[in-house]
Amino acid sequence: MTAIKPVPVNATDLRAAFDFVSAGAPFENSASICLDTGRIFWKSDMADLGTEEDLPADLDTSDRYLPVPHQNDLDLGRRLVLAFIDQELPADHDTVADFFRRRGAYGRFKALLDKRGMLQRWYEFEDRATEQALGAWCEENGIQLVDE
Repeated sequence: MTAIKPVPVNATDLRAAFDFVSAGAPFENSASICLDTGRIFWKSDMADLGTEEDLPADLDTSDRYLPVPHQNDLDLGRRLVLAFIDQELPADHDTVADFFRRRGAYGRFKALLDKRGMLQRWYEFEDRATEQALGAWCEENGIQLVDE
């Protein structure tokens, strides 16, 4: 069995693409990595990025492009929030879990964290979890992160 050569992808560009994809609802924004070159192509159904003419014709049909995941694909939504709450503010678990039964959960969650002086700690926790999840996703998909 032949090993597949990892595709080098700029780590900063991948994080930016991940943040772009995750900024909207699933499938609103997308980004795909070319498995031949490591180049990332960006697309949005909600905004004109002015790059439509630069997109490969086979972007949506070829297996040579790997979609960048949305944060929900990497389990970085509600479950991550509750893991943070369980670790840092366990007495608020039921309150925060209740937030996620209605719209606007993240706004209420962040307001609570701000009130408790924990907002910066949340951002650091979320960033570490995102880096770990993206790193594991890259490893699973033959992506080698490089700093350029």
